[in-house]
Amino acid sequence: MLRKIIPPIASAARNFSICELPAHLQELQKTCHSFADRELKPVAAELDRDARFPAEQIAKLADLGLMRVTVDPEYAGSGLNMLALSLVVEELSRGCGSTGSIVSIHNCLFANLLNRVGAEEQKQHFFGKYSNNSIGVFALSESDAGSDVAALNTKAQREGDFWILNGTKAWVTSAKEAQYGVIFATVDTDLKYKGITAFLLDFDNATGLTVGPNEDKLGIRATSTCNLHLDNVRVRSSNVLGSIGGGFRLAMEQLDRARIGIASQALGIAQAALEAAVGYAEQRIAFGQPLLKLSSVQTRIAEMALRIESTRLLVRKAAVEIDRNERSTKACSMAKWFAGETATFAAHNCLQIMGGMGYVKNMPAERFYRDARITEIYGGVTDVQKTIVAEQVIEQLKGR
Repeated sequence: MLRKIIPPIASAARNFSICELPAHLQELQKTCHSFADRELKPVAAELDRDARFPAEQIAKLADLGLMRVTVDPEYAGSGLNMLALSLVVEELSRGCGSTGSIVSIHNCLFANLLNRVGAEEQKQHFFGKYSNNSIGVFALSESDAGSDVAALNTKAQREGDFWILNGTKAWVTSAKEAQYGVIFATVDTDLKYKGITAFLLDFDNATGLTVGPNEDKLGIRATSTCNLHLDNVRVRSSNVLGSIGGGFRLAMEQLDRARIGIASQALGIAQAALEAAVGYAEQRIAFGQPLLKLSSVQTRIAEMALRIESTRLLVRKAAVEIDRNERSTKACSMAKWFAGETATFAAHNCLQIMGGMGYVKNMPAERFYRDARITEIYGGVTDVQKTIVAEQVIEQLKGR
């Protein structure tokens, strides 16, 4: 298993160089690169076409320790950091955007959150009860509470040693396949964000929990995206994650980490688009020479490469700031914003280089384009990221 091959290194963030990854992370990167080529690329189009969850591939990733990348070893985790997780998601997304999304969201939004702030008995229960290839969800958004998290309306009412949850959570990734998750609800809507509380939930014995139909999406079609309907779902008080009213802070902290995951997914899609464009342009003959020789094609490739390299630096900077416990909100939002736009830009240019062939489904360019678009939307739309960056920059400059 990967966690045995690559031991956790506490000083990884301190040892990180902008030019070279530490040896154990280089090995991790190679492992995931090889897995993407061998296990994901050959089936990515089929998974997308059939909107089929990659169960076999997820099981193999779990065997490698990649479904609990940042979880402590005593809970069957690999004990690595956010920089490591970023590398994992980037390389897997290069092979299949959907698989990268599943691994990213489970690791960044559920497993890391439980490991980071869960009580000992909570971690023993949830990590111990479920196998490594189990999926956890993060149910925060609602139909009328996406970017405006404080407007959520799912209610939690105290009843003895239980909390009773009622409401509907929207856009829950991997909801169909999940065995457990964290549900955000408010104990008092009048308190706005101060009433939001996080609840850990076992799905297998949650009477009153219903998973809605899978959304028919433009991209990342091998992931399920469903509503969760909660009708008098009972949650033990011992399964409150953090404190009553502390859920908003937890959600915001975790969304910083999620944005690194989404940025890494976008980066992997962009890299796949660049590689596909170069591979096609090398073989395709036009005007008596390979497309790769045309200056217009070279310009597109150069622009793609520049944005990808710039994105990679932003993503790794954000991950390292998280690992150093530094204030990282600005870096995470910058990385997510720029990475999403880079993925769409690279996919667009890949399709343009391939021309008509890029528009057909037996070539990967159109899938890259569809998969890329979500990276500018979920985890906070690009406009929200710009607002966050502006607020952070203004605050920092005013504080000088």
